[in-house]
Amino acid sequence: MTLASLRPLRSRNFALIWSAALVSNVGSWMQTVALGVLVFARTGQPGWTGLVAAAGFLPIGLLAPLGGALADRLDRRRWLIVTTLAEMSFAAVLAVLAAVGRDTPAVLVILAFLGGASGAIGFPAYQAMVPDLVPHEDLLGAVSLSSAQFNLGRVIGPALAGLALLSHNYALVFGINAASFAAVVVALTMVRLPKPLGQAGAVRIVARIVEGARAAMAEPGCRSAIGLIAVVALLASPFIALVAAMSGVLHRNGVGVPVGTAVLVTAQGVGAVIGALTLPSLAARIGRVTMLRTALFVLPVLLVGYGLAPTLWSAALALLAVGAAYIAVLSGLNTVVQLRAPAEARGRILSIYMMGLGIVYPIGAVLQGWIADHLGIKAVTVGGAVLLLGGMAALTALRPRVFTALRDPTTTTTSVVSLLPTDELP
Repeated sequence: MTLASLRPLRSRNFALIWSAALVSNVGSWMQTVALGVLVFARTGQPGWTGLVAAAGFLPIGLLAPLGGALADRLDRRRWLIVTTLAEMSFAAVLAVLAAVGRDTPAVLVILAFLGGASGAIGFPAYQAMVPDLVPHEDLLGAVSLSSAQFNLGRVIGPALAGLALLSHNYALVFGINAASFAAVVVALTMVRLPKPLGQAGAVRIVARIVEGARAAMAEPGCRSAIGLIAVVALLASPFIALVAAMSGVLHRNGVGVPVGTAVLVTAQGVGAVIGALTLPSLAARIGRVTMLRTALFVLPVLLVGYGLAPTLWSAALALLAVGAAYIAVLSGLNTVVQLRAPAEARGRILSIYMMGLGIVYPIGAVLQGWIADHLGIKAVTVGGAVLLLGGMAALTALRPRVFTALRDPTTTTTSVVSLLPTDELP
């Protein structure tokens, strides 16, 4: 990481939000791991593991357009405080139910959905306000640090969850996540942001969402990015939801599913952090579009290696590389949308992109989980990766315009290229 990458931390507002978001992400990843392990422990079925992961992510697809429209209209800081408090409440309910033994798989799925819904309508506001936290010349470093911060939480959170779950104390993990949201609320109360450019007063939300969707589909680069993220979400992204199931197959020598899951998720997070911090310099060296196209082909190859790994530690090594390639794909496609979306509609167009990921990923997670119940987790992981590789090859041969549309619209806009995190995102 260069000194330029750290420069945004000199801005007080960004440093506050960045630090608080890191604390919250650590808690969120602790809960994500604990939920997957708990559901798998209760049922022993990858299908339920995929379902609880889908429940937490599906709201992004369903509600992101609403969140995007609100982000272009409301006071983003205040709106984030409201949605963060809602996430805190649902995490606290999870902790209480786990403590009293009322944590049935169905209840966990419902609460995961409600917590995900709270985050889904708030996250577009976070994405849209990042340019307001730093000077224009520090935007690239700010969004790169945001991506690194999210994935650093993916490293620390699962490791802490693995330690906490040695005693199978799920309530403790959920309680820690609830407390972690307080850091974001405190940070948001300490910053001041400009008001959004959208109209105040009564505005037809549905009309604004439709306008955003039309703008996204009318722009070739945004349209290609949304289509590609949907394909990746269906065929590749479900590996994230099914990590606990893979751990259940791979654990050996006394390493149980909780620790194995933490090892695998942490490995992916380490790879993602490394990838996020090296992407700017790599893109400058070989070109942003070349980097993105390469990552789209490399990712499925690495996933095949993960699916065929014979041991937990070889799978962790494979996931290290998968994490780097996956963040390159997500960040690269998100960059296209950031570059091409008009500023006044950025929140809405980003929400359409998130919708492409948020609806298809849960479908893929449930579908691959169900197939894994019958064919095995390894077979479904390898099969999805092979289909993705074949799909990318077919697009290259038959629809090359899908990739050429990803280029920068003008040479003067490259200074504001964005690597905002969407993993999410997964």
